[in-house]
Amino acid sequence: MTSEKKTRESFNQMIDEMGIMLQVVNSSIMDPKDYDYEKYDEVEELYDLLKQKGRLTVAETNAFIDELKKYRK
Repeated sequence: MTSEKKTRESFNQMIDEMGIMLQVVNSSIMDPKDYDYEKYDEVEELYDLLKQKGRLTVAETNAFIDELKKYRK
């Protein structure tokens, strides 16, 4: 995602893809409109780390979700 321009569309796509990768059951917590677009860089770092990591343990998944909570409005 780092090669793309920082647009609202790419931000929304990152949030949506992270929800899929984290296998979030309650998809409402991954609604892109609930996240602070001003935190684009932080969200992008999490996204890139998640893409690089691939499979996560349950503890790692919970840690990612907890970190994402910081960027909600």
